[in-house]
Amino acid sequence: MAELATIARPYAEALFKAAGGAAAGLTGQMSALSAVAANEQLRQFADNPKVGAAQVFDVVTGAGQTALDAKVSNLLQAVIENGRLAALPEIAAQFTALVNAQSGSSDAVVYSAFAIDDAGLADVVASLEKRFGRK
Repeated sequence: MAELATIARPYAEALFKAAGGAAAGLTGQMSALSAVAANEQLRQFADNPKVGAAQVFDVVTGAGQTALDAKVSNLLQAVIENGRLAALPEIAAQFTALVNAQSGSSDAVVYSAFAIDDAGLADVVASLEKRFGRK
């Protein structure tokens, strides 16, 4: 079986191209769908041959509790119909990476042994922006 990154790339790139300038606004929807698709029970439900693609789509969109843009909805339908629901978290990650690359920003997670106040966090952000030349 192909790696999830290989499977996810064409889907993420297609959504990114279809969204155009509105791509940044779709990252929240993709994150919500990613969280839903990461659920093992949902994936077992989706893999059940007695369950149709429309039922899986309804369950995923209902569990996501967010209104979906037409482009995201079309992507989700294609992913489900092609049996690639397990790749949705990776699709969302790659889509976010494409959006970040376009905007010149990056996501970062800061781990600290001690609580960081707002001023300390601002210093860390400024240092990272200077070091990597990204926001």
